[in-house]
Amino acid sequence: MALASIHGSELTVNRPVNNQNYTLGQSWGALRKAWKGYRIAKVQKDDTKMTEYANKIRKIQGELNIAVASFPNLGIS
Repeated sequence: MALASIHGSELTVNRPVNNQNYTLGQSWGALRKAWKGYRIAKVQKDDTKMTEYANKIRKIQGELNIAVASFPNLGIS
């Protein structure tokens, strides 16, 4: 599902995020994949991969200017 353009001054799917080379849609897609990877690593009880995905999730959330998740089970808050 793609986000629609609201107004010229509002967010659009094709606008780069935080001067990165990624669009808003690409960033949301990367966030979705990172969460999926985190859930898989959690089921497999792989703390190393969980930490890797948690850090990616937090980085992307920061770039999107949305609330940043904490992972107390990994000591990341």
